[in-house]
Amino acid sequence: MIASVECSVVSGEVYAPPSKSYTHRAILITSLGPGGKVLRPLLSADTLATVSASEAFGARIRKEEKKDDLYIEGVRDQPQTPEDVIDVLNSGTTLRFCSAVAALTQGAVLTGDSSIRTRPNGPLLDSLNQLGADAFSIKNNGKAPLVIRGRLKGGTAHLQGGLSSQFLSALFIASPLAEGETRIKIEGELKSRPYAEITLDMLRDAGIRVEEEEQEFILPGGQSFNLEEYTIPGDFSSASYPLAAAAVTGSELTVRGILPSRQGDSAIIDILTRMGAQVSWNKESGDLRIKGGELEGTEIDAGRTPDLVPTIAVLGAVARGRTRVVNAEHVRHKETDRIHAMAVELTKMGAKIKERPDGLEIEGGRLSGASVHGYHDHRIVMALTVAGLVAGETKIDTAEAVDVSYPDFFMEMERLGARVRVE
Repeated sequence: MIASVECSVVSGEVYAPPSKSYTHRAILITSLGPGGKVLRPLLSADTLATVSASEAFGARIRKEEKKDDLYIEGVRDQPQTPEDVIDVLNSGTTLRFCSAVAALTQGAVLTGDSSIRTRPNGPLLDSLNQLGADAFSIKNNGKAPLVIRGRLKGGTAHLQGGLSSQFLSALFIASPLAEGETRIKIEGELKSRPYAEITLDMLRDAGIRVEEEEQEFILPGGQSFNLEEYTIPGDFSSASYPLAAAAVTGSELTVRGILPSRQGDSAIIDILTRMGAQVSWNKESGDLRIKGGELEGTEIDAGRTPDLVPTIAVLGAVARGRTRVVNAEHVRHKETDRIHAMAVELTKMGAKIKERPDGLEIEGGRLSGASVHGYHDHRIVMALTVAGLVAGETKIDTAEAVDVSYPDFFMEMERLGARVRVE
């Protein structure tokens, strides 16, 4: 699909879609226990992959007819050995989390699409092996297809923290059902730490005991999950796109359904404020109001907020002066190398942007319309759509990728006044 974007402004109100990160975790954690309800989940391509994988492990999941709420009959701490290969499609979260769960069964094979088969999983495989499982890559390169055999016994795992917090979250989810105690020692800086903190919060809500020390986590084995009901908060990552659209076009709008949570991407509020947008957030009502204007460049450490990098790159390309994105090397290992992708595509639109090993350096200015590549990456497509609102005459391919996290993105942007057409 091709998205065509023209110069336009936005206004009105939009509800933030539910958080993809919270939805993945709620589905899997509820499925591992006796079951329960997940209220207001995001039902997208990625999270439906987690639904399918959870069913492969023995859970029964149905959607409420008139709502998107999910009713889950769980496996009661005893995931079954899947009957078939688990296909995670394009969901890296599903691959990592369910690889760890597979270590609680007699074995499973997990794979995904061509993008998933390029993403590294070596640190997770090493940790699972250290904890008594048999985990390996069929091609011996740390990438899917993966073969995981249990049973997870516990012990001590040494995990490099610099690549992805998903490895740590995966170990958090599986380790309470291991035979013995698990100690996870983090080596180096833990990137994207807020995502690991989300997992810990949800596990504690499910009755799981976790001890935290400096650079170490201790999870007793033989525990039981019990997450009876969980309501998914609005997603800051997805909200960043309409917020950025208002910021770059000098528009006013309100994003609703944004309540306080552990999401690291709530940093978008501070980033927009530092760059010159007027932002107010009513934490009780969940209303986040923004008024755009002339933006100023700034320096942003993306260590805790990797998913905001494409949005920040667009803001920097429009802002006056220099914007630097640093501590973002881990962003190269997402659905695509997002640092390289944004540098290449914004350059096509006339941006002065330099790619650094761990980030971007951007001299703001005027953008012009161009035909750009979306890399089959939902965040690249949505960020380039925002850029198109000020550049005009922009065409973005692989626009269908938005189904991964924000299926209604183009419809909502059009409703807000954006001149966008998808065909």
